[in-house]
Amino acid sequence: MKTDKFERDIENHILEYESMPERDRKKVDSVLKEAREKKSVNLRLSNHDLGLLKRKAEQEGIPYQTLISSILHKYVTGQLVDEKNVVKSLQLLKFG
Repeated sequence: MKTDKFERDIENHILEYESMPERDRKKVDSVLKEAREKKSVNLRLSNHDLGLLKRKAEQEGIPYQTLISSILHKYVTGQLVDEKNVVKSLQLLKFG
């Protein structure tokens, strides 16, 4: 199995790592557990938008609820980008 530089660095320094104190481990486990928990929500969408979402999800090969969840996650974490603005920015950089 091939490893990348990051993985090789971990392997080469594995003996230098120390176990996390139990108190800190519990905090991390609590944060991870909360991040994994799901809540059900009711959302009203127009028939038109829902149809577009379902078609897009089908093209992506994922359930439409997963697509909606992904879009919302990207939005709230600042990862959702407008493709048209990205293209405009690249054109400005290229020709500006």
